[in-house]
Amino acid sequence: MPITKSAKKALRQTKKRTLRNLAKKRELISLRKKFKKALESKNKEEAEKLLFLLYKKIDKMAKTNIFKKNTAARRKSYFARLFFKTFK
Repeated sequence: MPITKSAKKALRQTKKRTLRNLAKKRELISLRKKFKKALESKNKEEAEKLLFLLYKKIDKMAKTNIFKKNTAARRKSYFARLFFKTFK
């Protein structure tokens, strides 16, 4: 347990940030599931919309240091590959 006042504050901040980051990661997971369902049902318009939403969410997470830059690029590449493989 933290003893000093600054360590207590740092712990509070860490807990808040962890919860916020987890919420954002959960949003990304739900978007990913919707995207994969759209791919399975061959719904190109819906999949394209969700792909751009995924891009936006991933870029925002990379900007706020939830993901590293290369992790974000790798995930975006993976989703693009799925999209273009499904709709050749």
